[in-house]
Amino acid sequence: MKISIISGSHRKNSQSEKVARFIEQTLQEQQLCDERWLFLLEGNPLPLWDEGIWEGDPEWQARLSPVSEQLASSDGFVVIAPEWHGQVPAGLKNFFLMWSKGELAHKPALIVTVSSADGGAYPVAELRMSSYKNNRLCYIPEQVIVRHVESVLNDDPEKNNPDADHYFRERITWALGILKEYALALRDVRASGATRLDVFKNGM
Repeated sequence: MKISIISGSHRKNSQSEKVARFIEQTLQEQQLCDERWLFLLEGNPLPLWDEGIWEGDPEWQARLSPVSEQLASSDGFVVIAPEWHGQVPAGLKNFFLMWSKGELAHKPALIVTVSSADGGAYPVAELRMSSYKNNRLCYIPEQVIVRHVESVLNDDPEKNNPDADHYFRERITWALGILKEYALALRDVRASGATRLDVFKNGM
């Protein structure tokens, strides 16, 4: 089983990346999957979507093919989104526009949002509302909102709020365990043939 982690912050040395690396480490330590892949949007490496993707533009194909292969070989995803001005970062929303060939389709994803204060709920709602329609990504019912992120999940224990840090480590591990079971179950859904994308290419 392969789980891919999408860190949706454009910033260098972001708290989202810190959370992503903790999740990657947890997947390994808990033996929840055989393979992990971490994709960082740091520096926003994907240009804004344009119709050249649909037209087979060779520059787009060269840029997207390596990422597409990683996503297509994944069984499940963790999507990490910081809250910027009450929203999901533009680069992460742009990321979801790229994949229309089934790379994400009918595969489970765990939403993890990040806030420096008491926020983090708005990105959950935004992702659940508008990021899955055509790529057919399946968000599981669980989510994690890492609030006051600077004070948890740090390698240096002195930088952590002990109670909050313990809670988030336990909660993330628990949610990843649920993601694994959804990933196993949805393999059968995809294998059934009922999810053929050539019947109705786009969601309603």
